[in-house]
Amino acid sequence: MQRLLTALTAALAAVVLTGGAATAAPAPTTGEYAPLDQRGPALSVPQTDLRASLTCNGSLRGLRQDPILLVPGTTMDPYVGFDWNYMRAFDQRGWRWCAVTLPLDATGDIQVAGEHLVHAIRTMSQQARRDVDVVGWSQGGMVPRWALRFWPDTRELVDDLVGLSPSNHGTVLADASCSTGPCTPANHQQASQSQFLRALNSGAETFAGVDYTVAYTAADEIVVPNTPPVASSALRTGDGRIANIATQEVCPANAADHFAIGSYDPVGYAIVVDALTHDGPAVRGRIPLTTCAQVFHPGVDPATFSADHAAFVGYALDSEGNAPEVDDEPALAPYVYARR
Repeated sequence: MQRLLTALTAALAAVVLTGGAATAAPAPTTGEYAPLDQRGPALSVPQTDLRASLTCNGSLRGLRQDPILLVPGTTMDPYVGFDWNYMRAFDQRGWRWCAVTLPLDATGDIQVAGEHLVHAIRTMSQQARRDVDVVGWSQGGMVPRWALRFWPDTRELVDDLVGLSPSNHGTVLADASCSTGPCTPANHQQASQSQFLRALNSGAETFAGVDYTVAYTAADEIVVPNTPPVASSALRTGDGRIANIATQEVCPANAADHFAIGSYDPVGYAIVVDALTHDGPAVRGRIPLTTCAQVFHPGVDPATFSADHAAFVGYALDSEGNAPEVDDEPALAPYVYARR
């Protein structure tokens, strides 16, 4: 998808623990970047654009369970990506969901996309008077972490963050392609050595009170490398509860690629549902072994699958509507840095 599709960098700040039993652990070091508790800035995206980017399958008032925010990946529209799989499945379960449309099919500056996530999380939580569960594919599983990192108030509003092959530490495909020619801003930022990813992963990758589930596949051809024990998608630091689960750890013969895990793969879906229906992140041992015999997850219509999947992949590969390619990664916004 336009020279790759999604990813993120591995700039992990070490959390240093002191030795004495009576000595408290110091706060994680963030270096030049904002302290973990630095208040986020006012949103720069016009409110009309933010409101228009969020759509839901019904009212959020009076819900008895947390509403779910669906977040698309790079080059993708949420309805093209999810309306033939996850939206149908969640409708069948009677779950309330919303979807956020990211600017320029999620190929522009991810810092701007992050503001849409801040708005969506705040709006959904305020309307539902509940926490929000977030489910995202590819960049969509990573960009909510930008909101959590630089707008600390959102951490109190999110219960689960579930990523399907998220680009949490980038992809070496972007390292190669964006070093030899122009790329969209989002692809620059998802190169594994990008400044964006260094900032995203500074200090801590996860936060207390949020349950993080990462479902990824060793057969991923976009977020690379994505194999245990150090998968690019996997989360590694912080105080959040974390589960990193490869589909092959559930079903050894699972062959889902990057597109499959984000759309029709039954193992990825089972991990998502397990996370959303239990306290804490997903647990691999709770996934039924019968999942391994399934071809599609609930919501996917076998009769229309070929056309639905072709439209999904075709949209991802079509550059129409994408951000213009540029030579360099967008500069980091001032709020990313520690205030002087």
